[in-house]
Amino acid sequence: MPQTADAHGLREDIARCVHCGFCLQACPTYLQLGKETDSPRGRIALIEAMSSGRAAPGAPPLLGHLDLCLQCRACETACPSGVPFGRIMETARGNVMEGAAAPLAWRLRAAALRQVLPHRRRIAAAMALLRGYQRSPLRRVLRRTGVLGRLPRPLRAAEASLPVLPREPFAAPPQPPGLTRTVAMLRGCVMPHLYPRTHDATVRVLNRLGYRVVFPEQEVCCGALSLHAGDRQQARALARRNIDAFLEAEIEAIVVNSAGCGSTMKEYGALLHDDPAYRERAARFAAMTRDVLEFVVAETLPALGEVPVAVTYQDSCHLVHAQKVTQAPRALLRAIPGIELRELAAPDRCCGSAGLYSLVQPAMSARLLADKMDDVRATGANVVATANPGCMMQLEAGLRQRGIEARVVHVIELLDEAMQAAGGAAP
Repeated sequence: MPQTADAHGLREDIARCVHCGFCLQACPTYLQLGKETDSPRGRIALIEAMSSGRAAPGAPPLLGHLDLCLQCRACETACPSGVPFGRIMETARGNVMEGAAAPLAWRLRAAALRQVLPHRRRIAAAMALLRGYQRSPLRRVLRRTGVLGRLPRPLRAAEASLPVLPREPFAAPPQPPGLTRTVAMLRGCVMPHLYPRTHDATVRVLNRLGYRVVFPEQEVCCGALSLHAGDRQQARALARRNIDAFLEAEIEAIVVNSAGCGSTMKEYGALLHDDPAYRERAARFAAMTRDVLEFVVAETLPALGEVPVAVTYQDSCHLVHAQKVTQAPRALLRAIPGIELRELAAPDRCCGSAGLYSLVQPAMSARLLADKMDDVRATGANVVATANPGCMMQLEAGLRQRGIEARVVHVIELLDEAMQAAGGAAP
C-alpha cells in the first residue's frame, strides 16, 4: 500500500476512519497515557484539523502528539476499515517539514540524517570512534565519576543502549563455488557495524540454500529514518540510488534482514509513484524485495541440528504490521530441533526502539521497554529472538538494565546455528 499521499489523497485516507476505536487498545502510547490525542484516532483528528486549516500546522502541542507516535503501525493491523495510518502520518510529517512552520528540532533531525546515513565512510569513522571509546578506560572513568549521568538525557540513553561493538565490521565474504542462483542483500547503514554476526549468519544460510549473495557497491541507506522524520525529498533520493544500484545486477530477489529497511524498500513503488523516470523500476524493485525470513521459509530447508534453548520471539513492528509477516519466523523457530518457543503476552507491541524514537522520546521509549522486559522475564526464556537491529539493540539494553540472563539474536542466527549443528555446509 502506498505510504505517501498528496492533499487530496490525505483527505481520502482520513475519511476512511470511522472512529470506531478498535485502534486504541493496539496503540502503545494510548495504552501508556490513556489520552485520545495520543491515539491513532486522536492523531487523525489533529492531522485533519491541520490539513483543513482549522489548526496551525506548527502548533507545538499538536506536533508534540504527532512526534510521540512510534509509527509502529499496530493500528493498521487492528483497523477494520483499512485506514492507512502509516501513510497518513508520513504525509502529515512531510507536509510539516515542507512548510514554513517546521520546528527547529525536526529540521535539525532531518539535517543530521542527511549528513550521516548516506555516507558509508562517515558512519564507519563514527563507529570506529565508538569502538575505541568502549574499549578504552575512558568509559569506565566517566561512569565511575558520574560524568555520564550529567549528560542530556538523549545522550545518556544513546550511550546506555549501545551494544558492545565487535572489533571488525561486516565484510562481504567470498562466495562458495557451485552456487547457481543469485540474490542481492542490503548491508544497511549501521547494521554492518553493530551486528556483523547477523549478516554473516544470513549469508551462510543463503549459501546453504544454494544462493550466491551479492552486495551492490553503490547501495545507500534505505531512507526509512528520513521518511519517518518527514524528509520525503531525501527518502526519494536514497530510493533512486538504491534502485540504480540493485537493479544493475542479475538477481532473483533483494533480501533484507532488517524489518524496518525492508518495509520501506517494499514501498519504493509508492514513494516514487509520481516520478515518471523511476515509477516502473521502483515498482519492480519493491516486488523483488523480501524479508530474509519470508524468503527462507519458502525454501526446502536442509537437515537441522539441535539448538537446546528456550526462545521467546518479539515481533518487529515493521515486519508484523507493515509487511504482515507473522508466521515465517515462528515456523522457522519451530522447525529447529531443541527449541522451546515461549510466546510473549504481547509479542507484537513495540519495544520502544522505533528508529530514532529512543533518542527523541526517551521517556516513553523507556516505559515501553520496561513493559517489554516484564513480558520477557515472565516467559523465563534464555534467548530473545527478533528480526530488526533496532529491536535487538533496545532489547539488549533492557536485559542489561534488568539483569536478565538472556541473549538477543536475529531469528536467522538461530537457523544458522541449527544448520551448523547438523554439519551443513554450502554446496
